[in-house]
Amino acid sequence: MFKKILIANRGEIALRIIRTCKEMGIKTVAVYSTADANSLHVKFADEAVCIGPAVSRESYLKIPRLLAAAEITNAEAIHPGYGFLAENAEFSRICSEHNIKFIGPSPEMIDTMGNKSRAKENMIKYGVPVVPGSEGIIKEFKHGQKVAEETGYPVIIKASAGGGGRGMRIVRDASDFKKQFDAATSEAGAAFGNPDVYIEKFIEEPRHVEIQILGDQHGYITHLGERDCSMQRRHQKILEESPSPAVDEALREKMGQAAIRAAQTVQYEGAGTVEFLLDKYGEFYFMEMNTRIQVEHPVTEEVTGYDLIRSQIEIAAGIPLRRKALKMRGHSIECRINAEDLAHGFRPSAGKITVFHPPGGHSVRVDTHVYSGYVVPPNYDSMIAKLIVSAPTRQEAIARMYRALGEFIIEGVKTTIPYHKQLLQDENFIAGEFNTGYLEKVFKFNPELN
Repeated sequence: MFKKILIANRGEIALRIIRTCKEMGIKTVAVYSTADANSLHVKFADEAVCIGPAVSRESYLKIPRLLAAAEITNAEAIHPGYGFLAENAEFSRICSEHNIKFIGPSPEMIDTMGNKSRAKENMIKYGVPVVPGSEGIIKEFKHGQKVAEETGYPVIIKASAGGGGRGMRIVRDASDFKKQFDAATSEAGAAFGNPDVYIEKFIEEPRHVEIQILGDQHGYITHLGERDCSMQRRHQKILEESPSPAVDEALREKMGQAAIRAAQTVQYEGAGTVEFLLDKYGEFYFMEMNTRIQVEHPVTEEVTGYDLIRSQIEIAAGIPLRRKALKMRGHSIECRINAEDLAHGFRPSAGKITVFHPPGGHSVRVDTHVYSGYVVPPNYDSMIAKLIVSAPTRQEAIARMYRALGEFIIEGVKTTIPYHKQLLQDENFIAGEFNTGYLEKVFKFNPELN
């Protein structure tokens, strides 16, 4: 087992990793930018190294500085968390070249799964259901137009190297194709340095259901059930839950086995997530695979009893996964608490937190790096906490989450807590009747009810 791990990340995920390392008897090294000098992950790590200014490209994305920090502290491994360099094949490759274990998949695995068009080709080969569309990258709009006509409108144009909704355009008829194709390629090039796009049939009213998988260094891959991540706004997840209210035992096993086959295409090693679109007829289609820990991993931990960070570390150390039958107990919900101003279009709300009172009680968990007096910097993602609850049933979990949100007091910055409270009382959400377009097309937030 590793004696010391450097966490190449910040915020709540860095603190989350530090906590598991402490329980495993592993020393930790935090890295931080000047904007994060007072963050909790810096305070609770055994050692901390400043790696640069607030701007990410000069700190958390600066590979030479991360490696230098690992070398001067004699860290044997690097955990990338999520975001930043977590799915960067070059970072994984350079770590290996410097005899530092990257806690995650190999660069070849990241490359294959990170390229969505190549990943789709692999899925077809291994019999994983995929959304109809192009068989690879579309370089010219005339070729794309032909594929769109053969697939049938509406179609969606997606950045091959992208994510988070960037480089993505929905086209409902041929007359709009060229405009949206040009917009998607331009945005993909600007956001990811790669203008390549591919085309898929646009599935109407789908759910976003993802399967958590684990693969060890000995060829064993298993799944830990599903998470429903359909509650999205501008392609960004707001609330996640496990299990999905739309998935029964038979469908869970079917999706789980498909996810295992997807991971087997690269003999996957580590924790990963295979994401599917689930249509209203119960058919599901491979969307992409994330080769890292997910923001929403706690809901899977709550219903399965796994510590997914511990699993990642043990897999990286060569320890075989325990072969045991999946048992999901009860229901878990996670709300992402963002520092955002709801009255002004969810505009980021940076500044000093003057009061921070997290909720407590039975089966209530708060993953956060902030506290009273903490200054939320304007340089990074706006998420400042994750509130997770679990209960024997979904209805009890909803009631517990609503109660916990009512106890969660944050002053000094605006937050999304009022939005979540209204969503938890929405009749369709309570009934489990929603899809990925629900928050933007149906749900109406009323700021006067705050």
